[in-house]
Amino acid sequence: MNARPSSISRRRPTAATATGATPSGAPAADATGPADVTAPAVSIGLVLAICLVAANLRTTLTGVGTLLPAIERDSGLTSTWGGLLSTLPLLTFAATSPLVARVSHRYGSARLLVAALGVLAVGTVVRSLPSVICLFTGTVILSAAIAFGNVLLPALIRRSVPAHRIQGVSALYVTVMGVTAAVSSGISAPLSHSLPGSWHTALAWGIAFVIAAVLAWLPRTRHDEPQSATGTTRSPVPWRSRLAWQVSVFMGLQSLAFYTAVAWLPSILAHGGTSSTAAGWMLFYYQLIGLAASGLLPFLTRGRHDQRWVAAGASVAVAAGFGILVAAPALSVVACTLLGLGGGACLVLALTFQSSRAGSSGEAAALAGMAQSVGYLIAAAGPLLLGILHDSTGGWTLPLTILVVLGLAMAGTGYGAGRDRHVSQAHR
Repeated sequence: MNARPSSISRRRPTAATATGATPSGAPAADATGPADVTAPAVSIGLVLAICLVAANLRTTLTGVGTLLPAIERDSGLTSTWGGLLSTLPLLTFAATSPLVARVSHRYGSARLLVAALGVLAVGTVVRSLPSVICLFTGTVILSAAIAFGNVLLPALIRRSVPAHRIQGVSALYVTVMGVTAAVSSGISAPLSHSLPGSWHTALAWGIAFVIAAVLAWLPRTRHDEPQSATGTTRSPVPWRSRLAWQVSVFMGLQSLAFYTAVAWLPSILAHGGTSSTAAGWMLFYYQLIGLAASGLLPFLTRGRHDQRWVAAGASVAVAAGFGILVAAPALSVVACTLLGLGGGACLVLALTFQSSRAGSSGEAAALAGMAQSVGYLIAAAGPLLLGILHDSTGGWTLPLTILVVLGLAMAGTGYGAGRDRHVSQAHR
């Protein structure tokens, strides 16, 4: 894991490269080739297109939780199979993400994104068909498509957005992801009661976002020349880079904290005497605070390239939130506030690092593929591990204590990932 001193390089953009021009006035090409030009400004159309992709990265997944009781009842699935249905997307993300950079290099990022959106539409339709086999098959198909979108979006942002705008655009698409995910959670059950086809139809409502995203990105494929066609060497996955591992583990630990909280926070609060209704509202409050934190972070850190202390501080806030649930369960509002503030900030930082710690869009795709493969593999273990520990101990003290320790570990990896450096491309 440890890299040689040459495995990272300090980012020191000159005035020329910051504006996307060379001293002679010609556009400055990115390290990955002529197609990788730093954009001088961010157009409204580009931001809208990015947000439409972001709207598809969670919408088709978050509604499953509220529909799961009806799915299990109608299809005869046990709770174990229902849990597998919820964990399957994370496992698919981990397995698929490393493949994206290689395919993107060959076919082009924008073209591949449109293709992935098409596959997402197919998977969404297949999942909604009246068959248990289609339910699981469609989930794998759409999850693989989302994994491509997860990796391609940081690379496209790195290619199309000026460096000083990356965090702001990342925060915007995180906010869109969160809002659409919350909406999907809220309306899926009512839709299943009001639409013909029950939960089958409710599972497919998000296809409207898919169609809109395809229409927004199709015009952008015209000049999307694959890097392989320009003779540009593909950026390798930076397995030997210490910085890349810090970005990846930070991504994984913040994802683990989020998915664990979403899965078990109501049960943890109910164990402490909170009613199920109040526990549900606390989960909503936690996600609302997270959205606010992700939206405010770019304004609080504007102009700062070094984000070591921001990442470490946000991680400590997450650890403190879990710690309060152990030591003072009555202060659950304070705990959820800290979890939301720290978690929302960590999510934006984790996605920002996948773009800003890369020297080019090709390197961003490779780094994002590694970070999301490692990250979602770590995250998939979180809810399962907590459930096992709770069953074996009969309480939440040990599971929450472990989450406190992992939160402090996240602070260490966040401090490393927050350095103003780029992952090396020494091994091409």
